[in-house]
Amino acid sequence: MDKDNNRPLPGVSIFIKGTKTGMASMPDGSFTFTRPKGAFTLVAQYIGYQVLERTFKASDSVYVLLLSQSKQALNEVIVIGGTARQKKESVGAVYSYAPLRMEDENTNEFKGIRENGFLNTSKSPLSTFSADVDRASYSLVRTNLNSGQLLKPNAVRIEELINYFDYNYPAPVNNDPVAIYADLAICPWNKEHQLVRIGLQGKKIPVDKLPASNLVFLLDVSGSMYPANKLPLVKQAFKALVQQLREEDRVAIVVYAGAAGLVLPSTSGKEKTKIIDALENLTAGGSTAGGAGIKLAYRTATDHFIKKGNNRVILATDGDFNVGLSSEEDLQDLIEREREKGISLSVLGFGMGNYKDNRLETLADKGNGNYAYIDNFEEARRTFVTEFGGTLFTIAKDVKLQVEFNPKFVQSYRLVGYENRLLNDEDFNDDKKDAGDMGSGHTVTALYELVPVGAREGSVDPLKYQNPVPVTYKSSSNELLTVKMRYKEPDGDKSKLLEKVLLPGAKSIDNAPEDFRLAASVAQFGMLLRSSPYKGASTYDSALKLANGARGKDPEGYRAEYIQLLKKAQLLQESVATR
Repeated sequence: MDKDNNRPLPGVSIFIKGTKTGMASMPDGSFTFTRPKGAFTLVAQYIGYQVLERTFKASDSVYVLLLSQSKQALNEVIVIGGTARQKKESVGAVYSYAPLRMEDENTNEFKGIRENGFLNTSKSPLSTFSADVDRASYSLVRTNLNSGQLLKPNAVRIEELINYFDYNYPAPVNNDPVAIYADLAICPWNKEHQLVRIGLQGKKIPVDKLPASNLVFLLDVSGSMYPANKLPLVKQAFKALVQQLREEDRVAIVVYAGAAGLVLPSTSGKEKTKIIDALENLTAGGSTAGGAGIKLAYRTATDHFIKKGNNRVILATDGDFNVGLSSEEDLQDLIEREREKGISLSVLGFGMGNYKDNRLETLADKGNGNYAYIDNFEEARRTFVTEFGGTLFTIAKDVKLQVEFNPKFVQSYRLVGYENRLLNDEDFNDDKKDAGDMGSGHTVTALYELVPVGAREGSVDPLKYQNPVPVTYKSSSNELLTVKMRYKEPDGDKSKLLEKVLLPGAKSIDNAPEDFRLAASVAQFGMLLRSSPYKGASTYDSALKLANGARGKDPEGYRAEYIQLLKKAQLLQESVATR
């Protein structure tokens, strides 16, 4: 309670010092936890209040938290013992403790990334990867920078930063759902190198021509979802989605906390008020049982399966997915089996402090769905309104890219990003190998840094005893590279092949298309955030120069926002360097 007026305070973070076990207070201020044996120390945090620690003896049995308001920038909370509450009132949720600070001592989890290095073309002429279009990392970077913090390098996936932006590639022709584009410029962070941009453009399908949807919202309502940037934002995001639904679309809502439950049976998109009322009535409380919730969500989706429709589970959580199925592998196996039946899984992450980015990215990948991090309502609007078709409707699945480089012109090359999406070369022609999906109107962009024959690969001298050009070479020796793409129709099992050839002739980056300059700027931004050994001469000033010259038409303001993020990151890194 507030010490000055005795009003209950919801969402206070209380944890046992030296452990990751903690709890959040409920709307009436109550909370529960399993008391350790012997003496222990409780610490609590709440925005706008002081933080203090209090040690309790084994004989103590009652606790009251009286919170004193603070005028300090880093807010703290006083914890003291006092009068007991009735046990039946203590229904607070237990979860892994998440401090208010986004970085430092927290339980955020990200996959480790070992950046792609340069590969010798003669030894490795092929580069193969899955063409995914996730962009969660950009939102994570934005959230941290807007809070005055730099994101840890492993959380920075450069390809997701690049793919956050819209690029104007030529639309597909004929009956192909996707078109390939490629161009070439001098690399801005190493003038001796060249930069290749490869773009995929998905066909834009009018909303009224999209197939019917069978959606199941799988919503985390555990105690850790109480803060304003979690469940309240989840409600806003999904209400925006509901407004886009048509009469032929259907929605069910499954929630999970201490147990999973169906709070809204499959309902026509025409009944928007009924769906929104069900969302509004959700409250946070309970531990996390994600596995049980996923089983119920898939069962609900199966019961209302639409042939040749969009059958999809949409999971919204902070990623604390630690109760339910016996293991992470069992959960992934379930998602893969349901994917084969035609039910996809899209994943939306919310909140920070106890965020499990590594788990959510993996689940979306296994479920043939996209993964986004929703840090504000604008991102929710973009995901569910501006890019409604691209988010939910697959036009091509198992999209793979394979680039073959000509050793006559290319000494070595490096794929910028996509470390988590690399495939073996033989996977390209294997239709059983899963890969990324593309939605209506979506684009995918990839950059390669090339070392021309005779140029230096960073600080490495040219080879003395090897001839970079094979003795025999095909007649198409004047080609720089060939891009090949394989994809399947949404309900197909056999892939189709598309190809695009790129000829030599790198132009200055200043004369490259506007979108190319922006992508190059964002690549530099990512390498600077990661302190990449491949960043070359990259600086925030050079990234800003490219970005400022590539604003173009920016109706949603994303490019202008990016420029501001560049300035914030520059200031923060300069501040760190002077400490």
